[in-house]
Amino acid sequence: MDYLLSDIEVVAKSILKNVTSKIILVYGYMGAGKTTLIKALVKELGSIDEASSPTFSIVNEYITSNDKIYHFDLYRLKNLEEAYNFGMEEYLYSNHWVIIEWPEMIEEMLPEESNRLDIVINKDLTRSIELNCKPNFNKQTC
Repeated sequence: MDYLLSDIEVVAKSILKNVTSKIILVYGYMGAGKTTLIKALVKELGSIDEASSPTFSIVNEYITSNDKIYHFDLYRLKNLEEAYNFGMEEYLYSNHWVIIEWPEMIEEMLPEESNRLDIVINKDLTRSIELNCKPNFNKQTC
């Protein structure tokens, strides 16, 4: 799916309609729009909180009328042990929304039912997004 920034709300709705669980892994190079897309997902899930990148805090929590959203940015994570130390497993199995930027470091601890979003910047500066499901992430849309 290719999109412009002006399409972000429609894209967020489409993603949420097609995910198979509350765990969304967001992959993309620096500047691809991961945080921008996550802001739209948080809004679409019904939170009135202003989403921002949790680069230094590692996790931000947003509240909806009937749920929580945990937004992780694992860019600064040094190793898998750090994730275990701050209780990543508890978040992953909390039955709340968990949206993770830079999930590469913790792939071995991710639940089978995770969803993967790959964001690519196209030459015309639009973005392409592909939604895939774990465990095989074989480029088949969920």
